[in-house]
Parts: sequence; C-alpha cells; structure tokens
Amino acid sequence: MATTTTRALIRASGGPRYVAALGVDALGTGLLRPFLLLYGVTVLGLSAPVTGVAMTAGVVTGLVCVPAAGRWLDRGARSAVVAASMLVRVLGVALLVVTPAGNVGLFAAAALFLGIGNQVWPAAHAALVATLAQGRDRDAALAAGRALRNAGLGAGALLATACLAGGATGLRVLAAGTGLAYLAAAALAWSVRVRARPAAAMDGDGDGDDGPASGMGVLLAANVIYVFCLNVPEIALPLVLVTQLHASPVWPAAVFVANTVLVITLQVPVTVLLSRFRRRTVLALAGVVLAMSYLGFLAAMSLGDGWGAPAVAVVSVVCTLGEIVYAGSATALVAARAPARVLGRALARFQLSTGFGLAVSPAVLTALAPYGPAVLWGGLAGATLLSASAVAVEPSPSSRIGEPDRGTRERPEHDGS
Repeated sequence: MATTTTRALIRASGGPRYVAALGVDALGTGLLRPFLLLYGVTVLGLSAPVTGVAMTAGVVTGLVCVPAAGRWLDRGARSAVVAASMLVRVLGVALLVVTPAGNVGLFAAAALFLGIGNQVWPAAHAALVATLAQGRDRDAALAAGRALRNAGLGAGALLATACLAGGATGLRVLAAGTGLAYLAAAALAWSVRVRARPAAAMDGDGDGDDGPASGMGVLLAANVIYVFCLNVPEIALPLVLVTQLHASPVWPAAVFVANTVLVITLQVPVTVLLSRFRRRTVLALAGVVLAMSYLGFLAAMSLGDGWGAPAVAVVSVVCTLGEIVYAGSATALVAARAPARVLGRALARFQLSTGFGLAVSPAVLTALAPYGPAVLWGGLAGATLLSASAVAVEPSPSSRIGEPDRGTRERPEHDGS
C-alpha cells in the first residue's frame, strides 16, 4: 500500500524526472540562498548595506516579472516555465562567479536573475501540478513538493556550511555547484514536456480576470499576513531569544532545525488528514493555530531568562503546525477556485501576495520587537485572527479537498514520464 501510494504521489507530482528536478533545484537553492549576503560581503568585498539593497532589488524585480509568467502559463506552458525559472538562475549564478571584487553592478544583475527565478518558480510549479492532478491528489502532490523542497534546502544549507571553512574560494566553489544544480534541474524539468490545453469556456466565470480577481481578493489580502509565519522561525524567534531572553544562539538554531524536520515529515500527512474539510475552513483554522502560537510566545516571554527559551521552543512547534496547515491549504485553495483559462494569472497573483508578505515581514518584525512582546506577538495574533475571520466568512465556491474541482479542469499534454 505504501509503495502504491508513493507511486501515485510521484505521478501526481509530475513523474520521476520532475521530482528529481525539484530535489536538485532545492539542493542548489539551499547551497547559495542563505549565504548570498555573505558572498557579496566576503568574496566581493561589498558593504553589507549595498549587498542588502542589491538583493532586495532582485526580489522586487522578480515580483514584477511574476504577472508575465502567469500570462505565459495561461497560454498553456507548464514545464517550460518551470525550466525557464531554473535557467534564469543559472545565468544569475554565472554572473556571480565572474563578478570581480568590488563590482556592484554585476552583483546586482546576478541578484536580479536569481530573484526572478525564485519568484516565478512557485506559481509555475503549482500550475504544472494542477494540470496533472485534481482534488486530493493535487493537494497531496503540492504538499509533497513543499516537503521535498524543505529537505533539499536543508541538505544544501548543511553542505554550504561545510564549504564556508574554505573562505572566499569555498564560496566561489559553492556558487559554481549551485549553477550546475540549477542547470541539471532545468534539463530534467524541460524533459517532462507538460503543456495544458485549457477549456475554452468555464461555467459563468465572466471574463478572464474578473472571476479570480473578485473571488480571491480577500484570500490574497489575508495571505500577506499569513505568510509572516514563514519568517517567524528565521527572524522573530532568533531576535527575541538572543536579544530579549539572552539565550544561547543554540536555541534559535534548534528551533529552525525542528521547524524544518517537522515540515518535511508532517506536511503530507497533515494535508491528507485535513482533506475531509473544505480548504477555506482549513485555511481559517491555520490562522487560528498561528494566532494561538503567537499568544503562546507572548506567555513564554513573560517567564524571563530562565524558562523563557525552553517555553519559546515548545510553542514554536505549535507555530510550525500552523505553518504546515497554512501551506497545505492556501495554494490548493487558489488552484481549486481559479478557472483553468486564468489559472496562471491566479497563481501569479497569489505569489505576488506571498512575495510581498515575505519582503515586508522582516522589516515589520524587527520594527515591532523593540516595543516589547505585547506589541510584537499581540499585534501578530490580532492581525492573523482578523485575516482568518475574513477567510472564514468569505463566500467560497470551492469544494472539499477530496472532491472534483470545477475551475481547474485541463487536458494536459504529457510525455508520460
């Protein structure tokens, strides 16, 4: 039974070659992305502020390119867009390798291409999976892709940490290895050759953009707040543990590792377990769980330096469960509600809201933290509960996760691999 289930999951995820592409791409991303700032400062000799601005510009420009990718997806492209998102990162890494010390322009160009690839990939991947699978199979495949990506990112980060011992030379080798990983992943993704032939008309959806825009406006706005949970283990918890609770840096590292392991092991089982409920209900539940975890962090902070750090670590498990429930339902809800002919644009809009939330959350979290735990965690809890309430009361035509979906029926062209 386990083997059959695994095979079905691989088929729904795009086949063995595409799954391999996802793993290799995640490994490459894990090799470099956490250390890109360090590369600019250590290898190229740029100042930290200049390096940070260049990286931010790359992320913003990448978001600007997402709508164009959505339109390309709506013309039927699937694996081609995924492969392109990987190839553009190959160009970014190549620029990194040839950039001489002190050259801000080339580093900014490299960050630009890396940003474009990183922002386009999620929508392209979700569109490909939505073309090959429906209902419960699609949602499980999306969850499995996220678990695999987290595993690859973690493995890549561990390998990169080992390379750091080599100093500047080690980082250049790291960059070259990343480029080769992206190139291999692009070749594997391209070989899958998945296209879609969307239905010519959908049931009463009006014109192309009105359906997704009006039907998912609340979801997209709420997603900006929800996505803050992804940066809590990386930014908010290290900040409060080290600067406010005066805990050892081992604590935030342990929280981050636990978060990664839980996502890898629980993302698919939790998504399948909750498939008996409507996606909108599950997404609202995710907001409640996240808000409760934020209030738990507030209570843990009141314990002070002694028990505060262990309590924060325990509550972080609840926060990770909320993140898992959110990640398993949000993209699935978008894919279920979007008419096939505008699926790409709907997923692109969702990625814009995700990218915007990820871009602003570090600034918001670091700005709120100095005002005390009540402002930081109370503010996050209030905003998340408000978003969950908006999602819960919004009228939704979506089906249960395990039922057929009206909007995303497409006829895929696939080579069967």
